[in-house]
Amino acid sequence: MASKKAPAFKKLRVAFIGTGYISASHIAAYRYLPETEIVAGCDIKPERLAWFKQQPGCENAKCYDDFNKMLKAEKIDLVDVCTPNGVHAPATIAALKAGCHVMVEKPMAMNPDECKQMNDAAAKAKKLLACGFQIRYTPAVQMCKRAVDEGLLGDILYVKVHAMRRRGVPNWGVFGQKDLQGGGPMIDIGVHQIESAHFAMGEPKPIAASGKTWTFLGNQPTSVACRWPNWDYKTYTVEDLCVGQVRFDNGSLMQIESSFCSHIEEDTAYWELMGTKGGFNSKTETLFHDMAGTMVNSKAGFLPNHAHPIDFISKLRDLTSAIIYGTPLHSSGEEGMAVQKIIDGLYRSADKGGAEVKIS
Repeated sequence: MASKKAPAFKKLRVAFIGTGYISASHIAAYRYLPETEIVAGCDIKPERLAWFKQQPGCENAKCYDDFNKMLKAEKIDLVDVCTPNGVHAPATIAALKAGCHVMVEKPMAMNPDECKQMNDAAAKAKKLLACGFQIRYTPAVQMCKRAVDEGLLGDILYVKVHAMRRRGVPNWGVFGQKDLQGGGPMIDIGVHQIESAHFAMGEPKPIAASGKTWTFLGNQPTSVACRWPNWDYKTYTVEDLCVGQVRFDNGSLMQIESSFCSHIEEDTAYWELMGTKGGFNSKTETLFHDMAGTMVNSKAGFLPNHAHPIDFISKLRDLTSAIIYGTPLHSSGEEGMAVQKIIDGLYRSADKGGAEVKIS
């Protein structure tokens, strides 16, 4: 008796809501995930849809200017939300209600209330919701996380997070408009370093925050040469610089500094973690500890290359594997909400002149 033919593998049908700048990294990453195919894209700008259609793997995708129409017309398994922050929540919730899994770019939303609505929608639809935090998947961060889990660093006492640009205001998109983005460098670039540091230290619960913000350059015309000149200073309503501190329920502290504009020597994007038995620097990928009566700096003999777009591949593979094979999802909406609470606490404190506020 002839055996039955194995069923053909069904690829995940992927659609984009938002085909702007960040979508390029996602599109490139999907090329390395043969279990996916891009079938549709949505954007309110015709020129971005024209660009989208020209990308390898997107030639046969259908284009829409209304994501509700796209969700109704197409059979979609996974929606990738790459819009400005203010559209994250409505696009994600609509996709979940349509029966799709969702990858939403960082930050998860504009505020914790929106995050809750998104998580509730995912739970009701019984679909997966992942947040686009790719730095947690890099080899150095994973190395630190293993060291923490194995107790090599002891109790985590303090983390210092840096996400600083000397003059790095994006001159595209709406990054300078608070009503559409929710904030400036803290919510845009600080979020990545906060999230990966919070992940490495074991994701303790944030309970209080204090912070200050300043705007002194971004809303002014400038002739200073920089990599992204001529940003729209007339619509610039976000902070240039934000610094703050977060307290966690295990007694540890996180100090954070993030800027689009600041008078510093060079741009920085890394964090330093300090524990009772050891420490770690994500920039130098070095573990600091004592051994044989000596202060020792330990570097890995080998760490995989994580050049772009490998970090994006990792975060998308994590979600697609969870969808197809039921593996654990390591960057869910719950993690996204915890980070959103930290950022929200810093901004609320800044609005109160720097007074500490509670994080519920």
